[in-house]
Amino acid sequence: MQAGPSLSVTVHRYDLISCHDCGKLHRRHPLAPRQKARCVRCRCVLYRGIASDANRMAALVLGAVFTFLIAQLFPIVALDVNGLRSSATLLGAIHVLWNENMQVVASIVFLCTVLLPAVELGSLLYVTLSLRAGLHPPGLHPLLRVVRAAHHWGMTEVLMIGILITVVKMTSLAQVEPQPGLFAFGALTLMLAIVTAFDPRILWQLTDEQARARGAALPAPVLAGRAPTLTCHACGLVAEDRGRHQRQRCARCGAVLHRRRPDSVARTWALLLAAAILYIPANLLPVMVTHSLFGKEDDTIISGVIYFWHSGSPALAAIIFIASIVVPVLKLAALSLLAWTAQRRSRWRPSQRTVLYRLVELVGRWSMLDVFVITLTVALVRFQTLAVITAGPGALAFCAVVVLTMLASMQFDPRLIWDHLGANGENDGRNRP
Repeated sequence: MQAGPSLSVTVHRYDLISCHDCGKLHRRHPLAPRQKARCVRCRCVLYRGIASDANRMAALVLGAVFTFLIAQLFPIVALDVNGLRSSATLLGAIHVLWNENMQVVASIVFLCTVLLPAVELGSLLYVTLSLRAGLHPPGLHPLLRVVRAAHHWGMTEVLMIGILITVVKMTSLAQVEPQPGLFAFGALTLMLAIVTAFDPRILWQLTDEQARARGAALPAPVLAGRAPTLTCHACGLVAEDRGRHQRQRCARCGAVLHRRRPDSVARTWALLLAAAILYIPANLLPVMVTHSLFGKEDDTIISGVIYFWHSGSPALAAIIFIASIVVPVLKLAALSLLAWTAQRRSRWRPSQRTVLYRLVELVGRWSMLDVFVITLTVALVRFQTLAVITAGPGALAFCAVVVLTMLASMQFDPRLIWDHLGANGENDGRNRP
């Protein structure tokens, strides 16, 4: 369903919602579970109808926390080669990378697979248990802002696919024995898919509903329907714009408000240029180096794709090729197109460009797949003089490419696509290239 576009009367600011992608203001309507409210202009999903049951939320988050601890503390998989045995936990794999002078890659893997998911789950557990008790937890708003940031960079589902690819790859080298950590990560991936359906904005909304039920006063209750507005990108609250020369903060969560991300296009171009430069060594330099009885062998990303293709795993070869080669190139091309058209104030196909931006945001994290495969492979293949695999310089360059392109997509403000159009976007008769 579409959120109502009419704002001709004075309304409560908590009943308004602004589209993240095009900036159009809508009136919020109640939704049944599994219903979606979409923007009338760019068709972006504004919010979903979810049963805001604090008991159910707390139970799911608590289960995910225990599963997360099991996944981190127990080995993921064990290898056996002629009596030589090797196993690895995720933390152990990160430690191996750190000791091989790959501190930058180890730090990024730790952030994306351990620290940020832990912060997200811990914060959600604290908030949901407090809401279940009918309390307004101290530090609620900063914590929910942290949850939003941590969710963007947490990559448990990508790690799970990386684990499966590593297991398949190891079957040709040794006897593979699944360990508790493997099953825990599988369960954690499914549980996080459910937990992350609880957008932090839903928790903000639930907190406001509880405050209203208690009779607590909410700040700045109304907005004039045609007044200029600013939208908080953290909690979604709409505020009245007081002018360019006055620094404003969100009345609910305290985040700094701005019309558009400062220097959005310039920062996007800078990050894209750095990523494009590093993409060349990321594909030419070895990402893994194998030392064995037969000598030394360098493996690049392309050679990994060829290995899976010739070893009878064309599906895995396709996954790695798409995630590690096609996706980075398409991200660079797509973000360059978006930045160029925004800089030229183009009116060309705004709806299609907005969809392109959403796709970039959706697939951006999947390029980390190869980095996770390298991390686990390096930790598992430790058979002394028989065979040892170490990370190569290409892994560092490729990891940097992934992070830079993700930062570039975060810096680009999609509302710039629509700023030069009329109220109805491409349907207003002025939308021409």
